[in-house]
Amino acid sequence: MGFRIALGRRRKSAGAALLACIIAVAGPRYLRADEPAAKSDPPAKAESSDEHPFKNRQKAPAIEGGVGWLNTPGPIDLKDLRGKFVLLDFWTYCCINCMHILPNLKQLEHAYPNEIVVIGVHSAKFAAEEDSKNIEDAIKRYEIEHPVVNDAHHKIWDAFQVQSWPTLMVIDPEGNLVAANSGEVDFETLDKFFKRVLPYYKRKGLLDATPLKLEAKSAEPDTPLRYPGKLLADEKSGRLFIADSNHNRIVVTKLDGTLIEIIGNGQIGAAGGSYAAASFNHPQGMALTGDVLYVADTENHLIRKVDLKKQVVETIAGTGKQGHGWPGMDEFKAGIGARKTKFHFVGPPLKTALNSPWALYAQGRELYVAMAGAHQIWRLALGKHEIGPYAGNGREDIVDGPLLPPQPYEQGFASFAQPSGLSSDGKTLYVADSEGSSIRAVPLDANESVHTVVGTSWLPNGRLFAFGDVDGQGRTVRLQHALDVLLVDGLLYVADTYNNKIKVIDPNQSTCKSLAGTGKPGHDDNPASFDEPAGLAYAAGKLYVADTNNHRIRTIDLKHGNQVATLEIKGLQPATAPAAPGDSGFADAQNVDLPSATIKSVDGKARLRVALELPQGFKLNNLAPVKYLVESDASDGPIDRQALGKAATLKETSPTFNIELPVLKDSGSQKLKVSLAFYYCQEGDEGVCKAASVIWTVPLALSPEAANSSVRLPFRL
Repeated sequence: MGFRIALGRRRKSAGAALLACIIAVAGPRYLRADEPAAKSDPPAKAESSDEHPFKNRQKAPAIEGGVGWLNTPGPIDLKDLRGKFVLLDFWTYCCINCMHILPNLKQLEHAYPNEIVVIGVHSAKFAAEEDSKNIEDAIKRYEIEHPVVNDAHHKIWDAFQVQSWPTLMVIDPEGNLVAANSGEVDFETLDKFFKRVLPYYKRKGLLDATPLKLEAKSAEPDTPLRYPGKLLADEKSGRLFIADSNHNRIVVTKLDGTLIEIIGNGQIGAAGGSYAAASFNHPQGMALTGDVLYVADTENHLIRKVDLKKQVVETIAGTGKQGHGWPGMDEFKAGIGARKTKFHFVGPPLKTALNSPWALYAQGRELYVAMAGAHQIWRLALGKHEIGPYAGNGREDIVDGPLLPPQPYEQGFASFAQPSGLSSDGKTLYVADSEGSSIRAVPLDANESVHTVVGTSWLPNGRLFAFGDVDGQGRTVRLQHALDVLLVDGLLYVADTYNNKIKVIDPNQSTCKSLAGTGKPGHDDNPASFDEPAGLAYAAGKLYVADTNNHRIRTIDLKHGNQVATLEIKGLQPATAPAAPGDSGFADAQNVDLPSATIKSVDGKARLRVALELPQGFKLNNLAPVKYLVESDASDGPIDRQALGKAATLKETSPTFNIELPVLKDSGSQKLKVSLAFYYCQEGDEGVCKAASVIWTVPLALSPEAANSSVRLPFRL
């Protein structure tokens, strides 16, 4: 069992024995997919072997000492999970490495629903992360399905002798600790590991594959915005761009909140094309140049380009897979177009893997990227079509110095710690270096050096663990996981995220003072309170704040006493949730039986014209999507049922629309189910709208002599 400490993050004072004792427990090494097996590894055993795969196993400690359980009704005892593999994920919700493995764990849970139970052990780094309410928000933001215990005092961490985030511990069906991994790991490696060891436990009758349901708490009602991340305001055009991150879309409004349009269909994906067809995966930072919007599509590890005139989305950088190691070097060695410059490796944007791009800043034909997962600042040269690191040696730290080393990870050069926000005056790029709770200054003159505006780069050690909520000057200033920075009229406004405050820094004087926020989570305008604000924008005298955990956009009027208000976005509805596997997405719909109808079919073509009838005084919300689905249980009718059954979304919201039916023959009868999901509201009031879904069942006949192709679908309140 191997450990990859370099990919994780060490706790400042682990207070635990060396991990060597746990390494000795493991049998087969637990490897990254790209790591060769060590010579000391035992050869893979045949499935018929009766030899135990873990010779040095030992009884696992109890999961005791947590201050609360989340995403489950109550505490879980490992004894109650005998017969299952238990995978403990030691994480903290600020950590980008921890974020990276969460999708892999979800994939594992779905692949082995009856054999493996994943339990998150949240062992906080920051003080704010010790609060169960904050962890609960993180569980929802990261869409975690498994139980989580709040290990606020690191008692479970110490019992398992963990030293870094993330760390995975594997407990076998007999309750033995058998394997561990420190750092990121992909699904393929996890899958290979469990496929190798599961057969032994099955043969010995030690595996209990009885379905086990650890019920999570009931989901909260969705909100128009869901954990909004970054913002961008354009005073010239009067527009505000909102990264509606957990709805996987970009919302565009006027500066007063009037909804203009929505970019993306709300589904997780990386599709390009029209706004209705395009998809994102938890987008964050944005940059605007003319009629082009650039988007950091964070969890897709892509940079997207939105043509605001043509209303088309395309990918301009990234492969769709997370990059690892020193960025660009693998491409250079493989000879696929990357090249080494004086300062760094660069490669073709669409052939270079990115690592959680989180924030963007456009300067002429250069697009700067806060590459949070690589702990670097990257630069995309739009004219030259190349991308690569601009600043940072790839070590996670807060170190000032020259931009880039001649060799990967070389010390004595600038280091960053999960950079997450960017702003500039055209000469200096200011960086919200979140894991270091610092604000950094990166020169756009590559011959100059990085320096820290406020932060702890001056400390001899423990720089990543020095944080707080202290206003003042110079070395006395403390922030706590600041996620964004914005330069306005020579001052830096900072989203001091875990302190629930907006602060203002004078970069020339290195002074910092609180502008708004009580320091405690809240959603009030007077006195102003926030809940983990993560994004900032400015236009027309107002500071716009993405109040992330409150699912709101707030404003601070800098010209009128810093008065705080909440921006209302009338007519905005939550994104349509994707249907679960095997579910049409209309499970809770009203069911209405209709009389038989006949529609015209000629030369193998039939068009069903749907006409939705709403009660008098109501209308469709034309700012929200209409989703439809046509199904049939009959296999011997004129309509090809195999070509049906895929839900679709109208490109333009309308109560009447056409559906092309896949016809096998021009005459005959068949029963169809037509399902619609839509939003309706009273005439003249876009702000009070409700969601509805209806399934109409209609016996349908096809005939070349039919007079029309319309089917009226009545909807009653």
